Amino acid sequence: MILSALLVSVGINLGLCFLNVTLYSVLRRQPFTVPVYAPRLLANEEFRRRWGRHHHYSLERLLPSTGWIMTAWKPTDQELLSTLGVDAVVFMRIFVFSVKVFSVAGFIGIFILLPINYLGSQLEIDISDFTNLPNQSIESFSIANVNNGSKWLWVHFSAIYVFSGAVCYFLYTEFGYISSIRVEHYNSTPPQPHQFSVLVRGIPVSPDESSCSDTVENFFKENHPSTYLSHAVVRRTRELQSLIRDANAMYNKISNLKLKDLPEQRFVREGLLGIFGPKVDVLFKYEEKLKEMEENVRKERASLIEKEVPAAFVSFKTRLGAAVALHIQQGINPTEWITERAPEPQEIHWPFFTTSFVQRWLCQLVVFIATVALIILFLIPVVLVQGLTHLDELKALFPFLKDILDVAIIGQVITGYLPSLILYLFQSLVPPIMMLFSSMQGFISTSQTELTACHKVLMFTVWNVFFANVLSGSFLDQVNVLLEPKEIPHVLAQAVPVQAAFFISYVVTSGWTTLSSELCRLKPLLYYSLGRLCSGESSSEVEAPSIPYHAEIPTILLFGLLGVTYFFLSPLILPFVLVYFCFGYIIFRNQVMNVYYPKYESVGKFWPIVHYSTIFSLVLMQTIAIGVFGLKKVSSAATWTIPLPILTLLFNEYCRKRFMSMFKDYPLEQCLAKKDQEEQGTASMHEFHDKLVTAYQHPSLSARFSRSRDDLHSPLLPRSASA
Repeated sequence: MILSALLVSVGINLGLCFLNVTLYSVLRRQPFTVPVYAPRLLANEEFRRRWGRHHHYSLERLLPSTGWIMTAWKPTDQELLSTLGVDAVVFMRIFVFSVKVFSVAGFIGIFILLPINYLGSQLEIDISDFTNLPNQSIESFSIANVNNGSKWLWVHFSAIYVFSGAVCYFLYTEFGYISSIRVEHYNSTPPQPHQFSVLVRGIPVSPDESSCSDTVENFFKENHPSTYLSHAVVRRTRELQSLIRDANAMYNKISNLKLKDLPEQRFVREGLLGIFGPKVDVLFKYEEKLKEMEENVRKERASLIEKEVPAAFVSFKTRLGAAVALHIQQGINPTEWITERAPEPQEIHWPFFTTSFVQRWLCQLVVFIATVALIILFLIPVVLVQGLTHLDELKALFPFLKDILDVAIIGQVITGYLPSLILYLFQSLVPPIMMLFSSMQGFISTSQTELTACHKVLMFTVWNVFFANVLSGSFLDQVNVLLEPKEIPHVLAQAVPVQAAFFISYVVTSGWTTLSSELCRLKPLLYYSLGRLCSGESSSEVEAPSIPYHAEIPTILLFGLLGVTYFFLSPLILPFVLVYFCFGYIIFRNQVMNVYYPKYESVGKFWPIVHYSTIFSLVLMQTIAIGVFGLKKVSSAATWTIPLPILTLLFNEYCRKRFMSMFKDYPLEQCLAKKDQEEQGTASMHEFHDKLVTAYQHPSLSARFSRSRDDLHSPLLPRSASA
């Protein structure tokens, strides 16, 4: 790809970014768009009142404003932590970490490595003719242009060591900072049900005991007499949930009828097609049906005693008691009394409690096969994309298009912009598919499902967007990688630099433009406007979405991988990557403050994914460096680079032992014992224990449809949850 083709791609995407940001600056100020651009704030009653008072239009609202940038910039991490939670802060720290890394990389790459690359003569390019600069290949700015055996390659060698040290330093400080945030959050928040509870599976029901509930109670009273508080046995409630859905629909019909101003609308003929027969009061008819449905719900609740699942949420009086139960094998048989960490009550996915071990195993096998099939299927658009990057091959394949492709601007758009756009469109389909796959694996909580989906999307992205593109040139090269591991550095050294221009264009298309479209939210705006137009949906009914971590984090890490890998190969990519992270930092701070509302709190468990992905990127870059120095006839530099990936992996092992335990459990010294001692015997703790007894009760056991029939809705199973 020549430089002018890249500039065309940059120009198109800059124009789209400017358009999206301008649209957002205008649309966000319109009263009717508040549910789209600030749904999170609408949950605040004071904000709703202020918004209602200013529900008018003025000419000033049609002028773009950049005030939102300063508003998003001002809050500190502590302020965000207190209002948004740990996950949102950790998500923003990914951008902070990346800006630090690529500020160092950009300084070294642009001011030191790029001039050395351009002044080389390996590619025999006339660098004195600056008028021909737009027609020069991107490779003239890469390490490929440095002469073989040149002493200037030792500058690249030194830069790799300096950059690797800087990245490891930033990783260490961020890991420590986020670990401290987890501890601080734990100590500053009030007691939470999941801190005092564990999930117990594989409960063996003794013939001497009448139910699973009795078995659980007797077992924990005997083995945890001083800390056991209560339990909630999971029950099958599929039929109950169906009855409640029907009752909810009927209740909504009654509510809508009562809101209508015309009483005659309540009377319809009960004959054929509503034309014949006497008129009846529909409201009275619906209320009678609702009473019948409520009675059916009550009967179904009473029958849940016989629909137990061998699983239960067991709650303890102290956090330490729950931690002991979690980490100690409860029974002689390790397949019985299996304890797991209890999720937050609001994020539990109840249906998967009824699946057996064999069903979950089969689901995981099916998901694995489906994921592999999707990876193979995705190679089709990759081949298409790589074909578009080579204009000469397109002319040979489609000779009838030669005259069109010879037009300079068309050729530049096809080779510089279209391939990255096509790849981005196909890649955007992957996160929802992987989320669906993860939901089929039987995880009982939303956080577990999204965490697993994040792993899947990341692995898919790294393989199909990066490796499949760089290795698509020769099938034999890929076979060599698989059959001869020692050839990996040389194969990557030949394949990776060639794709530098494509990935620069991909960063601009999939990075810059996607960020600006995230800000503009045209799709939610369209859905909301159509819904408001067709059904009269009010703003109060708009639900704030949660951050799609499984989609956003892999995308961020992919750009980090590209920046790290091409740091010394083609430093021209670094400014584009740095702009992406700076732009993303401002945009996502604005979005987490105004748009997104968390559905759960994993307390920063996504950060280890960032750490390990960065380590992988470093080792990959260092491995490629070994191969490049070998190809460039600087064998001593290649030899002295070999210790670098080993040192990086040793650093990773140290971080794993130093910090990873903090992301699995909380320390006894500063968290568990300290909090238990502070809260022991307080009135608030007694009140919390009372609420903890019913915290893991299924929502269907507390559903209400009318205020006049409270006796029909009182919980019949105070010690049961349901699935």
